Amino acid sequence: MKIGIVGYQGSGKSTLFEWLTEVAADPSLSHSTQSAMATVPEPRVGPLCDIYQPKKVTLAALQLVDTPGLERSHEGNASRLSLIREAGCLVHVVGAFTGADPLAEANSLAEDLLLADMDIVARRIEKLRESIKKPRPTRDQEKAELEALEPLLETLEAGTPLTEIEMTDEQQRATRSFQLLTEKPRMVIFNTADDESDPDALVNAAPEGITALAIPVGLAVELDAMEADEREEMMAELGIGQIDRDTVIRKILGESGQMLFFTAGDKEVRTWMIPQGATAVDAADGIHSDLARGFVRAETMSCDDLFRLGSEREVKAAKLMRQETKDYVIQDGDILHILANA
Repeated sequence: MKIGIVGYQGSGKSTLFEWLTEVAADPSLSHSTQSAMATVPEPRVGPLCDIYQPKKVTLAALQLVDTPGLERSHEGNASRLSLIREAGCLVHVVGAFTGADPLAEANSLAEDLLLADMDIVARRIEKLRESIKKPRPTRDQEKAELEALEPLLETLEAGTPLTEIEMTDEQQRATRSFQLLTEKPRMVIFNTADDESDPDALVNAAPEGITALAIPVGLAVELDAMEADEREEMMAELGIGQIDRDTVIRKILGESGQMLFFTAGDKEVRTWMIPQGATAVDAADGIHSDLARGFVRAETMSCDDLFRLGSEREVKAAKLMRQETKDYVIQDGDILHILANA
């Protein structure tokens, strides 16, 4: 899963990228993209390792993509944003430490997404209008596509992101290849000053329906570079608590519509990422396509049952090991063992 980090120049988005991935931002890539992996923390892995004593532990990771800084004039931003159309979720970084109005900046950034989508949809509509003037075998198909796209352009021109409407099947098909930005889930991170007095006010004033966090990102990077005792001393001087990177990564995971499931044994304990609402056969495919093709059933138990009873053997004895079919919807905390024909 790719996560696109976007923001205006000077917002601190590259600093956020560095904090979450622990990879320094590369100035030579400031006009393109830089990507790195951010491991998704999972507190239940520790207890699983206590039970299975695995030789190996593997954690799922998000691919974070840092993008070129956007211009507040909006000029050229559509082309810059085109670099992250493959992202499954967007994280808006808003500079809340410069004295400018951070909420106005968040709204302006949302406008950039609308403008970028309007540009791509309008150009496709213009091409279709010209094309259907000529007799050709695909004319009816192009007319249907045009009828699907025109209302979407009107929606965007009215300032409404596509996440706020229910698109028809025809509209979803017509826009699938565009990977429109306003169709993607997104969240806002207000990058605050170190001494921000009321971060909750920023979070509470964020646009309705948008998850927001307020974090002094620069300070977070600085604290991470310190020794433990030095870090604690500085935090005490500033009167702040722990700035938790793990919580932020987990929040991004949830906002992106992804979740984790587990496989566990004495060889390896591993977390796997799948979309929320995915089925057992989807999980099998995520592990290996051969498991999906030959899927027979998924032996499934919950972490809660395993931790309460202490061993897989006791879970089976209590008849809490379930035999699930390919249509079973994966639940949070599921541990799977996929059985498949060769």
